[in-house]
Amino acid sequence: MRQLKCTGWMHNRLRMIAAMFLTKDLFIDWRKGEAHFMRQLIDGDFASNNGGWQWSASTGTDAAPYFRIFNPSSQSRKCDPGGGFIREWVPELARLDAKDIHDPSALPGLVRSTLDYPDPIVDHAAARGRVMAAFQGLG
Repeated sequence: MRQLKCTGWMHNRLRMIAAMFLTKDLFIDWRKGEAHFMRQLIDGDFASNNGGWQWSASTGTDAAPYFRIFNPSSQSRKCDPGGGFIREWVPELARLDAKDIHDPSALPGLVRSTLDYPDPIVDHAAARGRVMAAFQGLG
């Protein structure tokens, strides 16, 4: 989100991760994220932005399967194994090694307490269970 605010751009994979986090982890209406991104993006295209948010939220005509829920930490490990992107945009985590930088909440308490970085606002596993139950209840 810092990159988006600073540059007006974000890689498509990160757009999807952000959209799924907002809609599936936080259960926030996809239209709020879609509007925010449209205001921020220098390459904002209504059809792409709107369609991407609907796809990520598993709504719309070409939706991702509702059970497709990106885990931000595992996506980070997969797409940025060395943590270079995080080091650039989240400097408070820059000193962490490549193993720990993707999920600083998993660090031991004393090490964690030395970071100027907030605790997670939601437990991804619990949020995933909640959204799965909600979508299954629609069928």
